[in-house]
Amino acid sequence: MLTVMSIETARPAIHVRGLEKSFKHLSVLRGVDFDVAPGSIFALLGSNGAGKTTVVRILATLLRADAGTAVVNGFEVGKQAAEVRESISLTGQFAAVDEILTGRENLVLVARLRHLKGPGAIADDLLRRFSLAEAGARRVASYSGGMRRRLDIAMSLIGNPPVIFLDEPTTGLDPEARIEVWRAVKDLAARGTTVLLTTQYLDEAEQLADRVAILHEGRIVVDGTVPDLKRLLPPTEVQYVEKQPTLEDVFLALVGAAANGGQR
Repeated sequence: MLTVMSIETARPAIHVRGLEKSFKHLSVLRGVDFDVAPGSIFALLGSNGAGKTTVVRILATLLRADAGTAVVNGFEVGKQAAEVRESISLTGQFAAVDEILTGRENLVLVARLRHLKGPGAIADDLLRRFSLAEAGARRVASYSGGMRRRLDIAMSLIGNPPVIFLDEPTTGLDPEARIEVWRAVKDLAARGTTVLLTTQYLDEAEQLADRVAILHEGRIVVDGTVPDLKRLLPPTEVQYVEKQPTLEDVFLALVGAAANGGQR
C-alpha cells in the first residue's frame, strides 16, 4: 500500500490493520489497513465488488473478519461489539424509511425505539438541520430521492453517534439530489461526526473527503489526501483551451434556478 503520510496527534476514530475476509474460495479482503481521524470524512473508493461494503459490515459488527483487528471509537470490533454498536450508525445503499409515515413520524419512531427523551423535539431539530422542516408533515412516499436520502441520514443521527458509516449514499440519485446529500455529509463532519463513506464515484470522493483510500483486489493500494494523491502522477502539460460546460453544469443551472430554495 502506498500511504501519503500526515501528522495525526489524536487517536484515530477508526483503526484497521490486516483485515481479511473470504467467502468460500473467494478472497475479498487481503489485509486492509487504514486509519480515520476524528471528525473527518474518509472515503473508501473502489469499483463494484472491490470489498467496500464488506469492510463496512465488519466495522459495524454485522460480519466477522477472518483475520486482522479493527477498533471503532476506542472499542475493538471483535471483542466489544455492543460498545461499537452504541458508538455508530449505518446508512446503507438504499434509504431505509417508511413511506407510509411522514418524515417527522419516521424520526419520532426511531427516537422512541431508542428510548430517548423528547422525541418530538429531536425530530424537529433534525428536520431543520436537513432542510426538511416544510416537508416534515408530508408522507415520505411524496419525497424525492434526495429528500429520502437526507431523511435516512437524519434518522441515523438520532442518539448522536460519534461515528457514521455511509455505504454508497448517492447510488441512484440524480445530480441535484447528490449535491443535497453532499451538503448533508459535510455538515456532519463540521459538527464533529466521523464519517466513513464508501463510493465508486470519483467526483464524490474528491468533493467530500479529507482523506481517500483506494481499495483494489482486496487491498488498500493508496491512502492520502486528494491533493497528495494527485501529486503521485507526473505533471501534465498545460494547454489553454476554452472550457465548455458539462451536461451536469447545464442541468444544475437550469433546475437549480427554477427550484431556487424550494423543497424538492
